[in-house]
Amino acid sequence: MFYRSMAVNTRTDRLRRARPVLVLAAVAFVVGAIVGASHGADASDALASRFVGSWARGEYLAMYGDIDGASKRRMTPQELASACAHALATATATGLAVTGKAHDVPGGLVNVPVRVRTRLFGTLRLAFVLRVAGAGNGEAGGIVWSRSAEFPGLKPGQKLARRTTLPPRATLLARDGSVLGEGVAETAGQRDSPLGGSAGAALGEVGSIPESRAARFEAEGIPSDAIVGVSGAEEALDERLRGRPGGELLAESERPGGPSSVLAVATPRPAHSVRTTISPAVQRAAVAALGGQLGGVVAMAPSTGQILAVAGLGIDDLQPPGSTFKMVTTSGVLQAGIAKPSTVFPYATYATLDGVKLSNANGEECGGSLELAFAVSCNSVFSPLGVKLGAPQLVAMAEAYGFNHGPGIPGAVESTLPAASRIKGELDLGSTAIGQGQVQASPLQMATVAATIADHGHRPQPTFALDASPHTVATATSASVADTLRRFMIAVVREGTGSAAAIPGVTVAGKTGTAELGTPGACSGSSEEGGSKEGGSGESRSSGCGAAAEAANTDAWFAAFAPALHPKIVVCVLMVKDGAGGDTAAPVARAVIEAGLHAGL
Repeated sequence: MFYRSMAVNTRTDRLRRARPVLVLAAVAFVVGAIVGASHGADASDALASRFVGSWARGEYLAMYGDIDGASKRRMTPQELASACAHALATATATGLAVTGKAHDVPGGLVNVPVRVRTRLFGTLRLAFVLRVAGAGNGEAGGIVWSRSAEFPGLKPGQKLARRTTLPPRATLLARDGSVLGEGVAETAGQRDSPLGGSAGAALGEVGSIPESRAARFEAEGIPSDAIVGVSGAEEALDERLRGRPGGELLAESERPGGPSSVLAVATPRPAHSVRTTISPAVQRAAVAALGGQLGGVVAMAPSTGQILAVAGLGIDDLQPPGSTFKMVTTSGVLQAGIAKPSTVFPYATYATLDGVKLSNANGEECGGSLELAFAVSCNSVFSPLGVKLGAPQLVAMAEAYGFNHGPGIPGAVESTLPAASRIKGELDLGSTAIGQGQVQASPLQMATVAATIADHGHRPQPTFALDASPHTVATATSASVADTLRRFMIAVVREGTGSAAAIPGVTVAGKTGTAELGTPGACSGSSEEGGSKEGGSGESRSSGCGAAAEAANTDAWFAAFAPALHPKIVVCVLMVKDGAGGDTAAPVARAVIEAGLHAGL
């Protein structure tokens, strides 16, 4: 009994001693399983957080590095970046931020909350719902890519979409408050205007979104089939006229007919009427004076840059400006002290540059003081002066007047001349100084040059918006130089090539230009009004062309402002292939100036 009891007791003691070990082992197993699972969850959350953080910062290559191997075989980094960028454009997103920690949700998914600021739908508070693939079969784990990973708020099997509409286009008003353009813009062309065809280039037209602007419009939430402003004030003020689009941001099923959900809604908001700078009286006069001639007219208020009228090719075409560019060259010469108004130049029929004769128009002889040479537009004086000034200073002065810079009006072309390093030799430089060679300008640009002189050297910012704050873009030249040029331009109209622009009782300041086209030297120079002549090219010139052929070989220009001492209106006229500036462009400018002054500008 004793031995049996001892045996039993001994076995019982072993069992008692073993139980804590078994319990500890079981607990250790369970804890290990929990810790392992927790570690896996933490790793998935960290991966999802990193992935979404890269999305918020636009680091698409880092996002690609965090997707799983199977996803990488289906797409390239460029395709991932393109998909994300397209989704952000669809949402009209402007700012992204991660707003909370990643956490697990049912179905083995990870949720990461974010904030998306948008142009169209305000601020959205959404969350990415991501699937994380575990490592296996020799591959690293990662985010499983699908359309739902492109943007927050999407579930697996969904894609982002947007349905947007524009409110009715707002009315454009003239500066006096009358209607300039109105009505629903459903097709391309000019909207209804009380001015009819006279509204022309000032009002502009509406049409389909140009390809060059498609990406920007998409980012703003504008429907791809929208009708927008494509020229004139319609284009320049398009953003203010469109109003705010409305619509829905959708999570659509990738399967046809599948369920969709709405992520955000925006209500369309029509814009208020926009009052422009256009004067109906000046606009009618500009269109009537230009008539059926190919060309352009721009009228402007000099101190504010407000555009009063645009006709024809006023803001959207370039031509060599001819001797109107002498306003720029003379500014540089006076500013640099190369010549004074009283400096006297020998009378000559031509100047020789690089061994080539650059003739005055029709071989006429001219010279005398700088003021007189400007009044009669004497090439044999101004071409050599351009050479003395030098390409760097000539180009710098032109750029101060606005060349090689955008005019600041959407749809308006940029006027250009070559960089100084590309103007080679005396002949090239002398031709540039008289507005030939590779100089290209719009009537808007040459009106801006004249306006700068009228406003004592301050270059205004052109605008179609009456409520725009007037400001000076640059000081092109000193007030003393600008005032000297004003005196020179008065002489052009009083006794020089621009006498056809004279208005009884009003002092007009102006500058003619006759730019040679086609083959240089094909015809002799065109006569300018008042008996003085002006050459157009930097080549030696032959004679013998008839008047019709001569007119067809030249563009006529005239830039002017009045009253000269207290300017109210600046006008620039271009008549394409229509002879000499003093003959054909100056009378058009006179008619437009008279209309502006009679309108009480």
